[in-house]
Amino acid sequence: MMTKVFGSTVDNETRCIHYHQPEDVIAIKFNCCSKYYPCYKCHQENEAHSIIPWPKDDWDKQAILCGSCKMELTINDYMAAVQCPHCAAPFNPRCSNHYHLYFDMRGEGL
Repeated sequence: MMTKVFGSTVDNETRCIHYHQPEDVIAIKFNCCSKYYPCYKCHQENEAHSIIPWPKDDWDKQAILCGSCKMELTINDYMAAVQCPHCAAPFNPRCSNHYHLYFDMRGEGL
């Protein structure tokens, strides 16, 4: 069964109208609604609630979807990778600029 990705996707690899470079191939399961979205902008456009970042204690949960191979990764695995550990699709390194929106980064020094 295919994991549903919500938002304004532009292809079947989770790219969206906001982020659609070749390396933009992940979707995030948002802690607040348990729905996968390609980015925070897609979430904001489709949900009536605020984003609740994943607490550090939950970073061992699968909450990242590789749009290339459809494998789910834990937050820890995703944050430690520059590419998908399953299919080697490169991840956009600039996504780390938005980690604070998705993950509780207090004490992480990022």
